[in-house]
Amino acid sequence: MELVILTGASRGLGRAIAEQLLSPDRLLLTISRRPDAALQASATGRGARLEQWALDLARSIDAAARLEAWLRGQDPTQFSGATLVNNAGQLGTVGPLQGAAGEDTATALRVGLEAPALLSAAFLRGTDQWAVPRKVLNISSGAGRRAIAGWAVYCAAKAGLDHLSRVMAQDEALRPNGARIVSLAPGVIDTDMQSQLRAASAGGFPDQPRFREMKASGQLSSAEDAAARVLAYLARPDFGANPVADVRDV
Repeated sequence: MELVILTGASRGLGRAIAEQLLSPDRLLLTISRRPDAALQASATGRGARLEQWALDLARSIDAAARLEAWLRGQDPTQFSGATLVNNAGQLGTVGPLQGAAGEDTATALRVGLEAPALLSAAFLRGTDQWAVPRKVLNISSGAGRRAIAGWAVYCAAKAGLDHLSRVMAQDEALRPNGARIVSLAPGVIDTDMQSQLRAASAGGFPDQPRFREMKASGQLSSAEDAAARVLAYLARPDFGANPVADVRDV
């Protein structure tokens, strides 16, 4: 049986990934702000094992401590592999940085960068002695690789996630049975975040017309299609060869 831990599973890409991961051959542990009754019903109908934790990832120290303790309490011989998918993120205030409330900025950075760092550390410590393949998949964004005016905090969190993944990959390469690490851009997806970007003031977010045009011209992927591409990349035999990647890489 495979173990997959997924953050941000309550909506958008994370919800679609969670739905596609449900299987009798997999234990899926989700970490989101609220449990999802529909996801549980779907798991029950498929005979899939699902555990849902309702946690606020802005309190990432507590979440990481709980994850590490849970992993240390598992029998590793029951698992054929273990994967952490850091998907949760927060848009933050769209507009110039000086116009954002301090708490909004801090929360977006905690959820988008601090939580993946702490959860990854907890996952690596908690599975350190497991004799199975281990992976960490960080869901990044093109916004982490291209500066976008008015989107400083989100861009910074995703850029940090990319570089965190590069360093983690180097560290794990030095360890016996080191985990494989990838920070993956999933493409442009039709989610609530995109709706918020299209509704932002063009005065503080000059790229707003481009985001509207992508929606109007059908350039956005559905969450379900994007999830399928993300999971296909996760299953690639060369996963980890490039620690910063894009689903469109071949």
